[in-house]
Amino acid sequence: MEIYDIFRDLAIIIISAKLFGLIARKLKAPMVVGEIIAGLIIGPCLLKIVEPTDFISKMAEIGVVLIMFSAGLETNLQELKKSGFAAFLIACIGVIVPLVGGSLLYMAVYGFSSFGTDEFFKAVFIGSIMTATSVGITVEVLKEMGCIKSRVGQTILSAAIIDDIIGIIVLTFILGFKDPESNTLVVTGKIFLFLILSAVIGYIFYKVFKYYDEKHSHTRRIPIISVSLCLIMAYIAEKYFGIADITGAYIAGIILCNTRDAEYIDRKVSINGYMFFAPMFFVGIGLKTNFDNIDSSMIVFSIGFVLVAMLTKVIGCGLVSRCFRYSWTDCLKIGAGMMTRGEVALIITNKGLGLGIIDSSYFTAVILLIIVSSIVTPIVLKYMFSKYPEQKITEN
Repeated sequence: MEIYDIFRDLAIIIISAKLFGLIARKLKAPMVVGEIIAGLIIGPCLLKIVEPTDFISKMAEIGVVLIMFSAGLETNLQELKKSGFAAFLIACIGVIVPLVGGSLLYMAVYGFSSFGTDEFFKAVFIGSIMTATSVGITVEVLKEMGCIKSRVGQTILSAAIIDDIIGIIVLTFILGFKDPESNTLVVTGKIFLFLILSAVIGYIFYKVFKYYDEKHSHTRRIPIISVSLCLIMAYIAEKYFGIADITGAYIAGIILCNTRDAEYIDRKVSINGYMFFAPMFFVGIGLKTNFDNIDSSMIVFSIGFVLVAMLTKVIGCGLVSRCFRYSWTDCLKIGAGMMTRGEVALIITNKGLGLGIIDSSYFTAVILLIIVSSIVTPIVLKYMFSKYPEQKITEN
């Protein structure tokens, strides 16, 4: 491919991503939905203007690393501490129930598989796609209704943050066990070793960075050093521990999320991500999506995938909330607030495609889930909050 062809493809990707992203936002849908649709339209599915290439894939990988770094920077550790055990348990069950539900769905459609086989890991991987919550749309709805600081609102936000962390850890374990030559103890040991190393590096870097940040606040060197940490952590995670690079990037963001310039770093990183790298990732999803392999079983699976993914969040998170004396209507609000899926689901799916666990046809189910959950969640939340105001917990 000639260099001028690359320039042409990049221009088409960026322009189409922004155009369809704005259209999606006008229609009250997430911009990522529009960017994915842009990839479907300009790619092999329809117009065949842009073909998926190795260069685009590499740029998309950088994009996803920066997205996860930004997600880590936006993590509110203080809010996590305040939310306590309730949000943690809601998040845990909100991961386990979809994980099991997604695995059973795959086995029900394509046949049950014995433990340790490729098909078994494929089923578990499908379940892992359902685990992570995208709370962006929920946040906008809660802000609009003035409920963001309510007990239910804070529980949803805290549980969603913990939910993503647990989802990434689950993905890391699944990818580690996927290797047929892997040893359970070795994989588990590598993961815990990486977490310990991250804690040590994180503590040292946080202290040094905090001191430097106070001396040179809001200088361009701050985000440059931060991005370097992100890339180093991504490299160490994948190269030396066999852990997904996005895990390292996410942890790098968490290391810096409590620094004074965390918001400034996130803003600077997001400029590059918003303008260039993020569109490469989301449009790239559309470019790689292939409808040629779609058959009746995949259509049935996609419909089941959407229903199971949404209902398991409502059931898992809602029932656990009841244990903490929320009213049934508030439990439904919490479950509904956790239904939306977005970037992390796409990131996990893309990682599975790259490792050959699944093929591109499964993007159809994930894209459908994002679109449906993005439409249904705001409607349910607005109805529930207006019809059933939050109830105070009564003492026994």
